[in-house]
Amino acid sequence: MRTGLYPGTFDPVTHGHLDIFRRACSLVDRLVIGVAINRDKGPLFTLEERVAMVEATCGDIAREKGIEIVVHPFENLLIHCAQEVNASVIIRGLRAVSDFEYEFQMVGMNRAMNDDIETVFLMAEAQHQSIASKLVKEIARLGGDIDGFVTPDVAAAVRKKYA
Repeated sequence: MRTGLYPGTFDPVTHGHLDIFRRACSLVDRLVIGVAINRDKGPLFTLEERVAMVEATCGDIAREKGIEIVVHPFENLLIHCAQEVNASVIIRGLRAVSDFEYEFQMVGMNRAMNDDIETVFLMAEAQHQSIASKLVKEIARLGGDIDGFVTPDVAAAVRKKYA
């Protein structure tokens, strides 16, 4: 069984993330969505809230694609998380060239720590390339409409945080 790990903070989970979830399912038999505990980013949502949002959005995708999707919170090194969940591949979504520069460095470091785990990059679909969780939060905070960027449940949760 080929297990893939797609890590991120998912604060909040966006349509761009969901696109990568769906497409990653065609590459693996089991997909682990690693929800990172990243205190440096100062997330809007608690870990528990982010895990619940991701779980709520993944159920339909898992049924649609016919694979197991597991949501797994983590705070350790990404490569250690991959080892814990028996992932043979780390899946990363890219929106722009600037994403690639950072990710390229991460791949090198991860390969130095464990060269048995590959990293695969999936480019975001054109309609999702501008969507970033950080921008979704800023738009919502300033009273803008985020409905085109996230699911209705996630939009409601974001609006509630800024109410």
